[in-house]
Amino acid sequence: MSRLPGWLNGLGDALHRMGERLDARRAAAERDDQLSPPYLAPDANHTSSSGASTAGNGSAEPAGAGTDKSAPGDAGPQPAGAAAKSGDSVPAPPAYAPAVAARPDPVVALPWGIRVAAEAGWRLLVLAGTLWVLMKVISTIELVVLAFVAALLITAVLQPTVTRLRRVGLPHGLATAVTAVTGFVLMGLMGWFVVWQVMDNIDNLSDRVRDGIEELKRWLLDSPFHVTEQQINDIAKNLSDTIGANTEQITSAGLQGVTVVVEALTGILLAMFCTLFLLYDGKKVWQWTLKLVPAQARPGVAGAGPRAWRTLTAYVRGTVLVALIDAIFIGVGIYFLGVPLAVPLAVFIFLFAFIPLVGAVVSGALAVVVALVTNGVFTALMVLVVVLAVQQIEGHVLQPFILGRAVRVHPLAVVLAVACGGLIAGIGGAVVAVPLVAVTNTVVGYLRAYSHEQALRASPEPRGATAHGVAFTAAPGTVSRDD
Repeated sequence: MSRLPGWLNGLGDALHRMGERLDARRAAAERDDQLSPPYLAPDANHTSSSGASTAGNGSAEPAGAGTDKSAPGDAGPQPAGAAAKSGDSVPAPPAYAPAVAARPDPVVALPWGIRVAAEAGWRLLVLAGTLWVLMKVISTIELVVLAFVAALLITAVLQPTVTRLRRVGLPHGLATAVTAVTGFVLMGLMGWFVVWQVMDNIDNLSDRVRDGIEELKRWLLDSPFHVTEQQINDIAKNLSDTIGANTEQITSAGLQGVTVVVEALTGILLAMFCTLFLLYDGKKVWQWTLKLVPAQARPGVAGAGPRAWRTLTAYVRGTVLVALIDAIFIGVGIYFLGVPLAVPLAVFIFLFAFIPLVGAVVSGALAVVVALVTNGVFTALMVLVVVLAVQQIEGHVLQPFILGRAVRVHPLAVVLAVACGGLIAGIGGAVVAVPLVAVTNTVVGYLRAYSHEQALRASPEPRGATAHGVAFTAAPGTVSRDD
């Protein structure tokens, strides 16, 4: 028990010395924090100060004692363990280290033209994919689409009659029924008349064709082309062999023709049904369609719709009138020249006139061929002169005067539209292509003018002398605000 007080005194002295050492280290750390550069982390300074060794007598050595005595500029790389002991801090690079430029953003590194091309490219890819899917859907329901488009064209022709009958005093339903029935009966009579004329003159036409072929053969033998009779017989034999070898294909084509006739009858009935309801409830159908348009774009589309309908109506009326004039003049010309089937040929010219450019060429060539095989070369040349004269009058006088500015499409756009429409949907696509381009041109022009006017209305009103210079003025050919 006599040694216990001495042991307690020794423990107290040891704790006292330990406290003094901790106070000395804390004071050294605070002093190093005050003297250290601002870019050094506190953890690094604390590490350097806490690494100072203490003397054996219990007093703290000065900071930096026991450290490397090398020159300040020769600071070497720290060991890996030093960084771990210093709290995972990274020391500042030395002054002589070369500056490393930061890598630029890839968007900034690319040239402006490449960025614009890339932005436009992926948008065009999305648009092309959308159009591809749309065309696949349309090709799947091609019969329905063509029937509805035909109903729109027929409605554009018959709608003015419904309006006139309602002005006279007929109820809306009765006026629609009278107009639709009359129009369908007239179109049916036209088709029946063509079939009747062809069937009634088929025997006479076959005899005339046989005589015309013999006359054409004699003309080729006497012509300066030096065609021999053996060559003509070889051509006829090759044609006969080709027909005999392809009998199966011809039979298959006949069966496909039956399918085409059934589809055509279905399309005609569907077009008649759609026409009847478009004549009766066309306004309600348009109002329901507007509900599918987003609210922000609805005012512009609501204004573009009536203008598109007026363009379509003007196109159909003008085309019908021009086709009727062509059919009458060419039909009268080939009738006085003694060409058989003059009336059916005139009807074919009227129908093919709805296909711009291509229809006139095909119908005119058909009339020339019939004149050639029935009445000889001279009559065929005279028919060609009549066809070309009427078509020149149509292109330079009738279309500009009748259609006017209502439908103004560049000839290049007409050719490309007819070609694309024919490749996509055949004859129906070629008929629909040009009115579709005309309506699209009208809609785009109106929406551009409408957006420009809305932008001017949203901008602050000008003041002073510049107000007149920036005031809204309608461009030539555009609609006014109150239209």
